[in-house]
Amino acid sequence: MNPSLSAILIATDEETSLPACLESLRGLVDEIVVVIDPATRDRTEEVARAAGAKILRRPFDDYAAQRQASLEMATGQWCLWIDPDETLSPELRAEIKTSLASSRVDAYSLPFEVWFMGRRLRWGGLGSERHVRLFRAGRARFTGGLLHERLDVSGLSGGLLSGTIRHEPYRDLREYLEKLDRYTTLAARKRRDQGQRFSAWRHLVLPWEFFSRSVLKLGVLDGHAGLVWAGLAAFHSWLKYVKLREMELSEERP
Repeated sequence: MNPSLSAILIATDEETSLPACLESLRGLVDEIVVVIDPATRDRTEEVARAAGAKILRRPFDDYAAQRQASLEMATGQWCLWIDPDETLSPELRAEIKTSLASSRVDAYSLPFEVWFMGRRLRWGGLGSERHVRLFRAGRARFTGGLLHERLDVSGLSGGLLSGTIRHEPYRDLREYLEKLDRYTTLAARKRRDQGQRFSAWRHLVLPWEFFSRSVLKLGVLDGHAGLVWAGLAAFHSWLKYVKLREMELSEERP
């Protein structure tokens, strides 16, 4: 008998992306745990409940804490960390079933495909992305904080799977711009809390990152989608420092 498997997710306003994610889990996992920010404005919770998920409504404080809350609710012997804008390939589903049936390791690293504007991005620094997403319960925990959480698997034995997770973080430019404000504000707050200060040379981040992603990392080979991604990523990196400066000016005013 295969060990039990829990899928763990956190979600805010993911009504559109969530169904495909949940469908890719059907028949593979024994339990789905979804931690939902009560500030969610759409039908995310209804979609999750319709799929039989266990729900925890938890106000967002930081990403690591939200992830850890989902992990602590899980009851499976193994956990699969997945996001609402991700889906498992059929090959990965089959590989997970086979691997868990006779696993001698504690965690698995999974390869990712990043999709944007209907195209898989293979260049610009995105072609060989891997993350540990499948692990034995009770052997790992989430650390990090406000923005970039990390799964701490220190001391665990690991393996590699070849089936992919398809990650489509933004369906279109509208969705990108909607998320941009939230993510860059959190990034600026994190830097302020760490004691970082704005410097004028940060304005060079925008042209440098675009050049780095599109030329040095060959993002241009992904065509229009690759160049748009490079431009948006560069703007994101620049905007978080502009917001950091805005926070500094606000604090300096009498």
